[in-house]
Amino acid sequence: MKPTAKILIIEDEQGSREALLILLKGANFQVKGCSSGAEALDILSGEQFNIIITDLFLPDLSGIDILTKVKHDSPHTEVILVTGHASAQSAVEAMKKGAFDYITKPLNFEELRIIIDKALEKGALMEENVYLKKQLRERYEFSNIIGNSQPMQQLFSRMKRIIKTDSTVLILGESGTGKELVAKAIHFNGSRKDKPFVAVNCSAIPENLLESELFGHVKGAFTGALKEKIGKFEAANQGTIFLDEIGTLPMHLQTKLLRVLQEQEVERVGSNKQIKLDVRVISATNVNLEEEVTRGNFREDLFYRLNVIPLIIPPLRERIEDILPLTRHFLEKNCHSMQRPIMQLEKEALEALEAYPWNGNVRELENIIERVVALTEGDLITLRDLPANVTKNYLEGGTTSVTSNGIDMVRTISEIEKRMISEALQLAGGVKARAATMLNINRTTLVEKMRRLGMPL
Repeated sequence: MKPTAKILIIEDEQGSREALLILLKGANFQVKGCSSGAEALDILSGEQFNIIITDLFLPDLSGIDILTKVKHDSPHTEVILVTGHASAQSAVEAMKKGAFDYITKPLNFEELRIIIDKALEKGALMEENVYLKKQLRERYEFSNIIGNSQPMQQLFSRMKRIIKTDSTVLILGESGTGKELVAKAIHFNGSRKDKPFVAVNCSAIPENLLESELFGHVKGAFTGALKEKIGKFEAANQGTIFLDEIGTLPMHLQTKLLRVLQEQEVERVGSNKQIKLDVRVISATNVNLEEEVTRGNFREDLFYRLNVIPLIIPPLRERIEDILPLTRHFLEKNCHSMQRPIMQLEKEALEALEAYPWNGNVRELENIIERVVALTEGDLITLRDLPANVTKNYLEGGTTSVTSNGIDMVRTISEIEKRMISEALQLAGGVKARAATMLNINRTTLVEKMRRLGMPL
């Protein structure tokens, strides 16, 4: 129970109204009373209440009129109807229009207190649900998907054109490119944003359980089916179902999925009853489904059903200009979670990140930045703070060959010096004297070279 909960009592009988006011004030509620519907509407035009307790029969308006108005203007306010002349018809009408409860006079105060507590609990859950949905929508706004490169801007443009439709979408991209993030952005920015988003990783569920997970089952459908269970499609009704790794779906389930998409209805395992659905389907894969169709591993008719609107997420190696903003985002995120100042990135470290092929895509970059933030002592990330597999590619890169187009000899020699010094420092654990020995120069010369090359000392 919230001590500050506000309750409005609408009761034309003065004695009943005053008795309720006294009792509820004594229970630490903020309470206000009035004697007519018009007076109540005037109060409600300037104040919000957690709960309204109203008589069904008032001198001017009915309690149903009050209920209808309140549910239109303030859906989270709970309304309790009170009457001395109960009827099944009026009770049914009240509950259909959204009344929390319907009670008869004379009131039992202890019973009323229980009803009020339950109404407040429901209201709190509804507020929390609205807050969480708002958080989800904000989290999956397009602006939160980082990508300034032309391929990503083209992807955003296409996403914006399809969010208001219910068209089936197939997201194509390598592992780690953010396919589920794109699916959620489409859902939470579209017309179904207040309805369920249900994600299923088809490759993560054992084949013998996948049919039941997707379509549900009835009690006794198979050994261990002790009670009926709704499937993911039913759970996603009126919302979106995201079928990740759709290319791994077994052939017999491809046939059943095709029927679900064609008929917009599902049949639970062990049942012959058809359940109508209204579900948007977004699927994703990191394999070439057209090649799988050619090999006979994927149904051609299902492929065409899924591939109504294809969205291709480019791998990170094809959008180098996104590495810096992504790195900054992951640095800020991890520094915040580890309660440390935002770290900066040395120029050579960024160059190494940009030269790395990123076979694991954005997910691999995120994991590496988290590791670097956790292990680096200072606030500047240098080449030697990065994992060896990242720096190796950078240190071994570049060319020293003279071509017909010529070569920038000074710049090339400087780059070679920087890479050799960075590698020596990494092997020496940052100890300059040891690194100088490895390079067969003295420590003073090493420091002078580092200063001339703009390297951190």
